[in-house]
Amino acid sequence: MERETEEKTGKNVHQGANVRRLRNIMGVKQSSLAEMLGTTQQKVSRIESQRVIEQNTLIQIANILHVAPKIIEELDENPLSVVIENNNFESGSYNTGVDNSNVGEENHHNTINNPLDKIMELNKQTTDLFERMLAVEKEKSALLEQLLKEKEK
Repeated sequence: MERETEEKTGKNVHQGANVRRLRNIMGVKQSSLAEMLGTTQQKVSRIESQRVIEQNTLIQIANILHVAPKIIEELDENPLSVVIENNNFESGSYNTGVDNSNVGEENHHNTINNPLDKIMELNKQTTDLFERMLAVEKEKSALLEQLLKEKEK
């Protein structure tokens, strides 16, 4: 089953990690999701560790998180977006596992509540980062070419 999913999508998809990702974006705790599913927090933790989730469970979770099941099934695991997602660069603090959601209510005007908007923002940040990296590499190549020309003289 796992192999079939990987072959079908051709991507590095981990459905359990996608559930965790979307749950975190939505601000839903494992215990809350477990309660809505009628199960335990430990079971939700096990679900989030599975590469492929049973279809009925996946549909239930998608309905609770208000996303299409296809998003959970096909969201590609991008290591860069995971790093960006797990850090809060706007406030300058890294994810420490401490819930600071009630602190500084005035700072929440930039918060993105829709998970698809958050994913799109992460992809934009990834693209911007790669463009900056490319510009640095081009600059480095130009400097190296200049040094080679100077040495040849």
